[in-house]
Amino acid sequence: MPSRFSAQPRNLPLSQIEKFIPKKWRSVRESDPQNCCQTLLCSSHERISGPCKAGNEPMVDCLLTTLKDFAGQGHIRKAFRTFSLIRTNVSSQTPCDLVIQSLSSLLLCCTNCKSLSEGKQIHAHIINLGIAHSWNLVPRIITFYTTFGLLDDAHVIAETSNILHPLPWNLLISSYVRRGQNEEAFSAYRQMVNRGVRPDVFTYPSVLKACGEQLNLVFGRDIHKSIDASFLEGNLFVQNALVSMYAKCGELDVAHDIFERMSIKDAVSWNSMISGYASKVMWSKAFELFDKMRAAGAEMDIITWNTIAGGCLKTGNFIGALKLFSQMRTCGIQLEPVATLIGLGACSHSGLLKIGKEIHGLVIRSHLDDFDNVRNALINMYARCKALKQALILFQCVDSKTVITWNTVISGFAHWDRSEETSFLFREMLLSGVEPNYITIASILPLCARVANLQHGKEFHCYLTRREGFEEHLLLWNSLVDMYARSGKVVVARKLFNLMSKKDAITYTSLIAGYGIQGEGREAIKLFNEMIRLHIKPDHVTMVAALSACSHSGLVMQGQKLFETMQSIHGLSPHLEHFSCMVDLFGRAGLLRKAEEIIIKMPYEPTPEMWATLLGACKIHRNTEIGEWAAEKLLELRPVNPGYYVLIANMYADAGCWNKLAKVRTVMRDFGVRKSPGCAWVDTGSGFSPFLVADTSSGQTNEIYCLLGGLNRQMKDTGHLSTEDSSSEEELCEGLL
Repeated sequence: MPSRFSAQPRNLPLSQIEKFIPKKWRSVRESDPQNCCQTLLCSSHERISGPCKAGNEPMVDCLLTTLKDFAGQGHIRKAFRTFSLIRTNVSSQTPCDLVIQSLSSLLLCCTNCKSLSEGKQIHAHIINLGIAHSWNLVPRIITFYTTFGLLDDAHVIAETSNILHPLPWNLLISSYVRRGQNEEAFSAYRQMVNRGVRPDVFTYPSVLKACGEQLNLVFGRDIHKSIDASFLEGNLFVQNALVSMYAKCGELDVAHDIFERMSIKDAVSWNSMISGYASKVMWSKAFELFDKMRAAGAEMDIITWNTIAGGCLKTGNFIGALKLFSQMRTCGIQLEPVATLIGLGACSHSGLLKIGKEIHGLVIRSHLDDFDNVRNALINMYARCKALKQALILFQCVDSKTVITWNTVISGFAHWDRSEETSFLFREMLLSGVEPNYITIASILPLCARVANLQHGKEFHCYLTRREGFEEHLLLWNSLVDMYARSGKVVVARKLFNLMSKKDAITYTSLIAGYGIQGEGREAIKLFNEMIRLHIKPDHVTMVAALSACSHSGLVMQGQKLFETMQSIHGLSPHLEHFSCMVDLFGRAGLLRKAEEIIIKMPYEPTPEMWATLLGACKIHRNTEIGEWAAEKLLELRPVNPGYYVLIANMYADAGCWNKLAKVRTVMRDFGVRKSPGCAWVDTGSGFSPFLVADTSSGQTNEIYCLLGGLNRQMKDTGHLSTEDSSSEEELCEGLL
């Protein structure tokens, strides 16, 4: 019968077979595999057909084994040479599968070696041989094209093949999903089903993953119905995919129902459900499921640990996050960057420098200090734990500093109000050629507000207006409004506020707080009402700012109305801070019984600050009864603030309770409480100078106190200073001399 293979001499040893290889094949240099492939394929225009002599079958088997070995090891030149020897040694008795296997191995080699042109030539050769629709070759060809991202070519191969097995389509669909081309994956799935190809347990997980990524719940439910109809709902891979899809689409009840019905659960099953709860910030459910997972003895991988530890970090349970980090290490799980970031983040928030140093040691031993994000997290940890020297040393050891690295060290110094070092680092950042981003500026502006360094704040304002790219970052303009408002420049803050095209709750809150500090409570209330009219929902911080503004301006009725409507209209449950504002509001207005009632009825334990607020109000309004009650409660808490003891002592002195006054002084002595002297910072133009009470350390002491005496006299003349509390300019100067 006619042979499908080229006729070649048979029963020849390998050394003699090489004589039959065309010279132009043998002349290809070993260093140029591409030319080798081109020469090989260009010399085979004939189809595998026609009469053929018997070939050396054992030799073909041996060469095929060698070809597979070379292909598996990535030796593409040797693989092509071996293939050329196979072609010269086939016969009519050689099974066609051997040639197909050799071509399949070559395609695999081209795929693994990322040799696109050679692989295309193999494909062309396959088409020329008339075996392009071979069951063994179609999946290999599709894999080859998808590896290079040529999904359109792979799609053509799948739809032109007459194979009813789902493998070619599965390869295509999974490739679409991996590259995020979910709509194309849906289209390929529909085309596959329409051609009569039945999906299997590998098809459904890919399609369901695409549904989850696209949040396409409708199509996901259709796939679920198809799974039920095909009796594949009991497969573990399919069940995991269903749980993940429903969880990502927010149908957590459905996902949990499927999860509970699963007879077998693996780590993916638990992780899918836990991640679903985590994505919807349902951390209590995630923690509960984690406990069940541990109780069931299920295997936990690094994803499980990181998800739960990360949840502890986000919910403020920093100790819990560190405990999980320790348990993960005890279980023998290899330390990796994400877990390291969680551990360092927990140390940063809790100030646990010692544990942070231990994690630093683990980072060095695990060779994770080469990761930029880990280095930045270490700098942040040391800075937030107030080990600024170590943070700066680590920062200086970084050779290639990115904007994130600079932001980390700048925000660390800004966090502790180190304004001079922060400004120096910012200048160094500019000199290094790294362009600051909006996060850089946003970390410095609040510092300018806190230390009342308005000059630096204005410089940053100019920097923002002169450079493009900052207009859309609302965070920056909110920080500017807050800075001007905190610095007492409410008029400037209002002008900037009016120029802003976009505003949010933070913008309004900053300006409301600024008006409150200046005692302009009515303006603050107007702004709050404007915010409500524009359907900008206030948050708890906004309510604190508004209530505080009412307190500073004596707007008792307005403040009481705001407090009463917090929950009924705005849906905000009052926190301890809001009750504190109400105590201050009633206390300032002299409504001490109402302030007392707030403290007694609120669902929180009063803080020392709250008792001190009530005590101060009692001293001003000369209410000894409530004042003594507040003083006793404050003493029970043993506050660390020495000012509170002074406040109590003054109250007892005014009331003539000398025995109680002596008791307070005894408590202060026993606890080692000492009142720090009052301190003020004055901007002298070239920097800030501190001044203490009765300070004589300045070289301009005489001039300073003479000026102070003049200011006192003016305050007395305008009625801002009582006669009994004032001293004359002459007395001040005389006392110093």
